[in-house]
Amino acid sequence: MPLTPTAPRPSLAAALAAALVAALLVLLPGSSTAQAAPVLLSQGRPATASSVEGAGTPAAAAVDGDNGTRWSSQFADPQWIQVDLGAPARLSQVVLRWETAHARAYRIELSTNGTDWTTAYSTAADPGGVQTLDITGTARHVRVYGTQRATAWGYSLWEFQVYGTTDTGPTLPGGGDLGPNVIVFDPSTPGIQARLDEVFRQQESAQFGSGRYQFLFKPGTYNGLNAQLGFYTSVSGLGLSPDDTTINGDVTVDAGWFNGNATQNFWRSAENLALNPVNGTDRWAVSQAAPFRRMHVKGGLNLSPDGYGWASGGYIADSKIDGQVGNYSQQQWYTRDSSIGGWSNGVWNQVFSGTQGAPPQGFPNPPYTTLDTTPVSREKPFLYLDGNDYKVFVPAKRVNARGTSWGNGTAPQGSSIPLSHFYVVKPGAGAATINQALAQGLHLLFTPGVYHVDRTIQVNRPGTVVLGLGLATIVPDNGVTAMKVGDVDGVRLAGFLIDAGPVNSPSLLEIGPAGTTTDHAADPTTVQDVFIRVGGAGPGRATVGMVVNNHDTIVDHTWIWRADHGDGVGWETNRSDYGFRVNGDDVLATGLFVEHFNKYDVQWNGERGRTIFFQNEKAYDAPNQAAIQNGPIKGYAAYQVADSVDVHEGWGLGSYCYYNVDPTIRQEHGFQAPVKPGVRFHDLLVVSLGGNGQYEHVINSTGAPTSGTSTVPSTIVSFP
Repeated sequence: MPLTPTAPRPSLAAALAAALVAALLVLLPGSSTAQAAPVLLSQGRPATASSVEGAGTPAAAAVDGDNGTRWSSQFADPQWIQVDLGAPARLSQVVLRWETAHARAYRIELSTNGTDWTTAYSTAADPGGVQTLDITGTARHVRVYGTQRATAWGYSLWEFQVYGTTDTGPTLPGGGDLGPNVIVFDPSTPGIQARLDEVFRQQESAQFGSGRYQFLFKPGTYNGLNAQLGFYTSVSGLGLSPDDTTINGDVTVDAGWFNGNATQNFWRSAENLALNPVNGTDRWAVSQAAPFRRMHVKGGLNLSPDGYGWASGGYIADSKIDGQVGNYSQQQWYTRDSSIGGWSNGVWNQVFSGTQGAPPQGFPNPPYTTLDTTPVSREKPFLYLDGNDYKVFVPAKRVNARGTSWGNGTAPQGSSIPLSHFYVVKPGAGAATINQALAQGLHLLFTPGVYHVDRTIQVNRPGTVVLGLGLATIVPDNGVTAMKVGDVDGVRLAGFLIDAGPVNSPSLLEIGPAGTTTDHAADPTTVQDVFIRVGGAGPGRATVGMVVNNHDTIVDHTWIWRADHGDGVGWETNRSDYGFRVNGDDVLATGLFVEHFNKYDVQWNGERGRTIFFQNEKAYDAPNQAAIQNGPIKGYAAYQVADSVDVHEGWGLGSYCYYNVDPTIRQEHGFQAPVKPGVRFHDLLVVSLGGNGQYEHVINSTGAPTSGTSTVPSTIVSFP
């Protein structure tokens, strides 16, 4: 199925955006410590001004990170606005985003006490627009002092941003060892199978335990191994290509621990290995949050558990399976930018994009949605060995990708970052230390463990990589947002889990500030194998799971899950109203799994959004019809596109209901969207699991209702 071209988004001038990015980029030295990089210090800090035009344009609006709000003064000279950074900082840059009513002449002034000022920059010929100004000095207070207006109006700033580094004491070192739960093998290591088995016995059924493990295999050949993977266990090769590390054996996920039912085989991964399966076919019987990336299976791949029991769907990317993939009992699956020898069977929703050897389009019978290419993709960063040195490879962006990013005798496209440029985060590290490392210009490598943070991790430097090993888990305390990304290019978030804490967080992960208008198409932020959980491991609460404000963001495989089982589970106990909210334009989701939220699972407010594959179950535990009533509408849609949106498109989207507390609940529809020429969906389905609740339509008031207990999908091939 071909992708439909989309219209370009109006944006700020490309030259201005490029200048801003260039000014913020920091080149890291090759030593074991990185020099401090500028970070945004002013956002959200107290701001005051000489005057305001009105109540709607306060000084605080210029430091709120929202390019849609502004400070404006009275229509007179002089005027000023200042911000209190809270502590002395070494300053390097001020960015002024002027409204039409800008200053022609002004000074940037610095102060340590808010009373005595020195001039760091001055001009009498400012052209307006976005001005990026390099400054030097140490100060707590920074102000813009305007002496001549360029228009008859006052002075007006959309944003007043101050960059620098705080005085944080000794420099943190980059690099170092990877900690005790990263287990590294080479072909001569004795007792490899025994060590694999030891961890598997511990992790096989530890669904909500605290154990976290990463196995790393150095390049070479390993014989006679079967790496069985339990919860929170990852296995990876350390070559630059999967074929650098070959296991003559298997990497196995099965469901013996759950009586042959694979629907809870979550939170594990395999990456960057070549396998020669012992019997010709490897078994990978998983469900959500279990990526199979950058793998070469020199045989077949079986996605069902032994005995062909239930399985609930998963994800393959950038992989080559020489033989056939046996889907068997998998209810849904997404395969991206890969090469397969064939595909058998299909239950409800199998989606392929950019996959050589994929079956032809056939939805709903057979249930295949097939796109020739993936519009934009960039593979997940990964750890590898260059000789004896650890590095992280950061793959390049691909447009209209098809097939793997590796192999065929070509060098991988991308760049390498030495481990010395990473702060290696180990259990016990707090948010203050993590933020200090980021302020120094270090990337982050989270080693396996559970990390409690009492403040938000702030990722504000362009190109920052945050990579987790062994499903490293971040838990926000005191109701904070666990992590926020700034309005910058090229951030890579990959390979970790955010687990809500018992005090409600407004969100768990935010990509970009509200109201941003910056175009990031040339170097988008990517979010890959980043999973969100509310409840299950204990009481957890969050209003929204993940919020995407930055334009052009790629969300490539996420599972955003309000728990339906485990500890701390109940309609109000692990309350979370919204799973995934998109405010940015041109956001692409490839492999979007969102389940069980109290209201909308997905809310899409941005223009020109695209989703390739969506899997959803509505919340099991709604106590009655009234609890989910959405005004006159019966229930909240799993996937809602805002009425204001003019262009949106989705391929291969499914929503399922299993209202086991009150099976009489009726759900109006699985999908809700405005009826406009630019809003299009392909291959939609809704399913009632055993008749526990019913859908009355598929999308809006279109599509046949589900009925009875036969668990047969109601489908729509094209909407509108």
